[in-house]
Amino acid sequence: LQLVESGGGLVQPGGSLRLSCAASGFTYDFYTMGWFRQTPEGAREGVASIAGTGANTNYADSVRGRFTISRDNDNKTATLQMTNLKPEDTSVYYCAGRWGGGLSLLSWEYDSWGQGTQVTVSS
Repeated sequence: LQLVESGGGLVQPGGSLRLSCAASGFTYDFYTMGWFRQTPEGAREGVASIAGTGANTNYADSVRGRFTISRDNDNKTATLQMTNLKPEDTSVYYCAGRWGGGLSLLSWEYDSWGQGTQVTVSS
């Protein structure tokens, strides 16, 4: 599975941003999709995940209620809608795919990664 993110940029605190992830591959429906972001220490922190069917989602406590993950299996895309953004949301955001089920937010359980897109929240 190959992944390409888009939609990052600069936004003011309280603003919104929409990230998209385009996937290529024949078995997209079988992949759990996740969004991660880089911590200052260099780790990849799980932000949100969505099951292959799109029926179930999981969120980190820090973004629950502000971020929404969705997917379109017909077009092989995954989206992260971010609202009420805070300066601490500033990071490089990565789209990732995990073969099989589950809603993990653990980066080591994902086997396909995009190149990342920068999100900066600043006034």
